[in-house]
Amino acid sequence: MIMLPPGAVEIFLFGGDVYICKCWVDIHLLDEPGTLKEKRRIIRSLKDRIWNRFRVSVAEVGAKNLCQRAEMGIAFAADDGLPADRLLQKIINLIDSDPALEIVDIFQEVEKLK
Repeated sequence: MIMLPPGAVEIFLFGGDVYICKCWVDIHLLDEPGTLKEKRRIIRSLKDRIWNRFRVSVAEVGAKNLCQRAEMGIAFAADDGLPADRLLQKIINLIDSDPALEIVDIFQEVEKLK
């Protein structure tokens, strides 16, 4: 089931602009988890915090079998590019504020579809 941010339904119903926002984040876990189970607990907690605060799609998309690394994908639709870019920055700031994590690399894009 795809969850859209508040206001997204109005975009599609009334023909406004549509922006697709996507972000890939490569994360290094500073407190080395001893097992993949521990790593997944840490990543699940991060995913839950992002979802609970911003209501965007978030998933672990790579480095699943490495204990100290994680790759996360984040995506959402918006009706205005500037607020979408600001929301992406807030999400990145949330990840970066976690003392147990370090952002190694990041790719973000806000693309206007219509």
